[in-house]
Amino acid sequence: MKNRNPSEIQTPEALLNDLRALVAEAETMMGASLSENSADAMSALRTRYDAAQERVGELYASAKQNVTAGAKYTDETIRANPYQSIAIALGAGLLAGVLLGRSSK
Repeated sequence: MKNRNPSEIQTPEALLNDLRALVAEAETMMGASLSENSADAMSALRTRYDAAQERVGELYASAKQNVTAGAKYTDETIRANPYQSIAIALGAGLLAGVLLGRSSK
C-alpha cells in the first residue's frame, strides 16, 4: 500500500468529466444533420471512446492492485500480532454489541 504514486493515477472525477464530454459530443453529433464531415467526426469520437475505455481499464487495474496490497498488508499485520488482533476484534465486537443493545431497548 506504500507503493502508490498519485501522479500516475487518473482521478475518477477527471475520468467522469471526460466521459461526460464524450457523451455530450455524441449527442450533438446525433442531433446534427449528416454532412460530409460525419465520417471524420465519428472517427474522432471512436478514438476518444477507445481512450476513455483504456483509462477505465487502467483505473480498475490500479484499484485492484491497491485492494490486493491492502489485503496482503492486513494479513501480514494480523499474522505478526495475532493476540493483539484478537483483542481488537473482541473489543470492537463488544462495543458494537453494547451500542446495538442500547438502541433496541
